[in-house]
Amino acid sequence: MNAVLADVRSEALFVSNLQSSQRPTPELIRAAVTATVNRLGESGCAELVAQEFGEHPDCAIGRMRWARSAVRSAFAA
Repeated sequence: MNAVLADVRSEALFVSNLQSSQRPTPELIRAAVTATVNRLGESGCAELVAQEFGEHPDCAIGRMRWARSAVRSAFAA
């Protein structure tokens, strides 16, 4: 997976309604990423990520770590 695609997917998962506490399956992660990108677009996802990091940096760091890890696992080739 190239870095730009991984970033877009991670941002989409970050701003989705899916929570790490739900222990989502790879299928749910892929579905959430697709639905969020379709709803907000790539730039919309990036804007919301920036907003969250600005307003809640303490929480955003952990959520982004989870999102990046979950995307790596869910979209592994």
